[in-house]
Amino acid sequence: MLSYAIRYNWRTGSSGESGMSFFKVNHNCNGCLACVQNCPAKALSHKDEGSSRTLLHNISLCARCGNCWRVCPQKAVQFEGILNGQWDEVTTMELVHCMVCGEPLYTDGFKKALDDKLEYDPAILCPLHKKTFSLDAWRHLAFDEKLSERGAL
Repeated sequence: MLSYAIRYNWRTGSSGESGMSFFKVNHNCNGCLACVQNCPAKALSHKDEGSSRTLLHNISLCARCGNCWRVCPQKAVQFEGILNGQWDEVTTMELVHCMVCGEPLYTDGFKKALDDKLEYDPAILCPLHKKTFSLDAWRHLAFDEKLSERGAL
């Protein structure tokens, strides 16, 4: 589920479908967090809850530099600056979780972008379980090699 426009109605003083929009993320957003990680004013953030990732924007912290717009590889940020003074939900996306512990890793859109670029299907594991998985694989390979040296395989 994606939410695209954050709007503030200056006449009624409430958020809603009508009014002037000041920050938008379009349907191209895949939740990669490039905008969040590169915001010099820390005006962008995110929260992962359950199976969703929500991008947050606080216009009162925003320097209106447009860096979020420049660094977005998906051209998803549509930036217009108007002061509002609160954190606004910008978009919500489905999350991909670690196959072992369920820790949120990245969004489904980011996974699809990875899948398009990779020639293999990577294991969906958090850093801790990826390390454990790698060690187990090396142990297995070393064990198989010892057995083949002994003629057991």
